[in-house]
Amino acid sequence: MPKVQRALISVSDKTGLIPFAQILAQAGIEIISTGGTAKALREAGLTVKDISECTGFPEMLDGRVKTLHPKVHGGLLFIRGNESHENAVKKHGILPIDLVVVNLYPFEATVAKPDVSLHDAIENIDIGGPSMLRSAAKNHDSVTVVVDPLDYDKVAKQISENGNTTLELRRKLAAKVFGWTSAYDASIAVHLNKVFATDDENAACSNRLYINAGLAQKLRYGENPHQKAALFGHFNKFFQQLHGKELSYNNILDLTAAASLISEFEKDQPTLAILKHTNPCGVGQGENLREAWDKAFSTDRQAPFGGIIAINKILDGDCAGAIAEIFSEVIVAPDFSPEALEVLQKKKNLRLMKILKPPGEASRFDVRSVGADSFLMQERDLKIVTCADLKIVTKRQPTEAELNAMLFGWRVVKHVKSNAIVYAGADRTLGVGAGQMSRVDASRIAVWKAGEAKLSLTGSVVCSDAFFPFADGLIAAGEAGAKAAVQPGGSMRDAEVIAAADERGMAMAFTGARHFRH
Repeated sequence: MPKVQRALISVSDKTGLIPFAQILAQAGIEIISTGGTAKALREAGLTVKDISECTGFPEMLDGRVKTLHPKVHGGLLFIRGNESHENAVKKHGILPIDLVVVNLYPFEATVAKPDVSLHDAIENIDIGGPSMLRSAAKNHDSVTVVVDPLDYDKVAKQISENGNTTLELRRKLAAKVFGWTSAYDASIAVHLNKVFATDDENAACSNRLYINAGLAQKLRYGENPHQKAALFGHFNKFFQQLHGKELSYNNILDLTAAASLISEFEKDQPTLAILKHTNPCGVGQGENLREAWDKAFSTDRQAPFGGIIAINKILDGDCAGAIAEIFSEVIVAPDFSPEALEVLQKKKNLRLMKILKPPGEASRFDVRSVGADSFLMQERDLKIVTCADLKIVTKRQPTEAELNAMLFGWRVVKHVKSNAIVYAGADRTLGVGAGQMSRVDASRIAVWKAGEAKLSLTGSVVCSDAFFPFADGLIAAGEAGAKAAVQPGGSMRDAEVIAAADERGMAMAFTGARHFRH
């Protein structure tokens, strides 16, 4: 196996660069470099040849053109041992480049800055870097290519021991390159599509889906122990784990659902939600978090065990003490007081998650895999319904308390799997029915859960995520004690449902917005 003779190094991220280059120099490898990288290597006492010495052509156009040259790409791409290739490079004085070390202009970091200009974004689109990486990766039978500083050690070790790398390692590094450049191009496409979009439709309905998500953490398993799993993307920009054992796949699904629900009440009075399998089983508001906990927990005293608790304020010691009396998997909050941490950290497995940024600051699109190598994309359901949006369709107008209960319950039912029914008061849930094939069944379950919790539904408001297709659902709610209802409206039988409400003296509002959640 021939030894590596010549390396081309051009990096934006100089992490670990000098020790790695020193090992290459010790192995007798000639180093070719560019701009700031060459300067850093020389300052470390290393001998470096400028790329212009290799190409016989100066860097130009403010550095936009420096490696885009046949003496670079010819040295990378020619097939060693191919007679015609060997003759061509000899004729044109092209020397082999056996090792390429390149990482790219920091495009993602640049566009993540607030108010980044289009000029700065464009100037951080790397052209020569991806071109060299792809050339080297294509010819990985002979050329070693390194795009990730985390791979320096294994490459350096093999070169120190053998003068070259193994084909197995070169193949792995080449595959990484194409994943890296693909993600890089995807981040550029996503940003420019957003910047250049002329309307919302173009932004939402591009003819190609781009996903750029690096590994955030490996997971022990998926929903079940026989399923492998991992977490990708920017999860750690939104959540910080303060305590407890490693998050599971199901924990992550549940806590993100919990954070989305509690964000509906971000600026309200103290609010607490308890979720199980992404469905809220109790939500309460109070003068303080302890009062909110008591209302949420009393909705359902069985389901919260092993559940997720989400809070919209800094968790205090008093509420933490009440929560600590039951087994929970995760608590999600904007922060935790020292007293709360003292209480909760006694439970070594309980995961405490600090919300760093509201989930609403994430991409406004949801992407879901549906099998068959296919994906669905939609805008997130960020629809907010206010009192002004409510259309009262019954003879009786709702009282102020009923209006408040409508708005409270409507924010909760939005986060319940369809078919969804929530019975609510002005500051608490009273019964939740989730994920049923029939809306009447969802209502029956919500009534049953309220009965199990010994909570009266008399005077409550029934909230339905979609319209009542028949009057039977509304009638069942009235018989359970509901005195008001809120629903999207839009059924062919709206008149029948309204008439049923009027017959029972119920007030009903249409929102004009449906909240299916599958």
